[in-house]
Amino acid sequence: MKVDLEGRVSIVTGAGAGIGKAIAKTFAANGAIVVVNDIASTGEATAQEIIADGGKATFLQCDIADRAGVDTMVANVYRRFGRIDILVNNAGCGAKPEHRRPIHEFDHDEWQRLIDIDLTGMFYCCRAVSPGMVERRSGIIINIASIVGLVPVRRQIAYAAAKAGVVNLSRAAALELGQYGIRVNAVAPGSTLTAGTEAIFYNPEKKALADSLISHIPLGRVGTPQDIANATLFLAAPEASYITGTVIVVDGGWTAGFARDW
Repeated sequence: MKVDLEGRVSIVTGAGAGIGKAIAKTFAANGAIVVVNDIASTGEATAQEIIADGGKATFLQCDIADRAGVDTMVANVYRRFGRIDILVNNAGCGAKPEHRRPIHEFDHDEWQRLIDIDLTGMFYCCRAVSPGMVERRSGIIINIASIVGLVPVRRQIAYAAAKAGVVNLSRAAALELGQYGIRVNAVAPGSTLTAGTEAIFYNPEKKALADSLISHIPLGRVGTPQDIANATLFLAAPEASYITGTVIVVDGGWTAGFARDW
């Protein structure tokens, strides 16, 4: 898939691994100047891979849950490049299995941690880049949500609430920023094969769980980071210029309904 992002300055948060890394590399392969953000130094490795492949990238380390850090990162991008054309809000986290509990047992600190990163952090990034986009009357914001924000699952109350918030944050921002030529959309991935989920799908001891998860996916497989990157690339493309305020679901049909017989 090739689109024209030549010279477009793009921030991709959480791009040190997984979905974010795939998005950053895909944008760079299509001509974008990619600012790779991550809380970890793995983001530097992503930037170096892009450069080695002939693309343009730089790494800026920042925790998106830190408002001052986000503001500093965005200011640095403006100082270096003079503008921000695209923001991909990908950075996020989920509750670890040992922290997954029903609502009446869910830990308050774990709730706050997930809300701070998965929702408030995305707001900080949107808030930081939007004044410059408003001034230029142009910009694209793509927020990575989750199907759990559309169809909640048990024992992940904070993650479900945060990702549902991302969906409506995106829609509300689209309403407010559309008059300035800024498009805001979301991508909702389903089960995706990353370093975190490989422990499920490639662990023989987890085969029953993996088979159960896949049984709910009509296409019969989990997604790849590239599947998500492709949808994100489409939303950033000039060909998507009339699309805003929507959510593209990339889940192999999971949310279409149960794929099993009753």
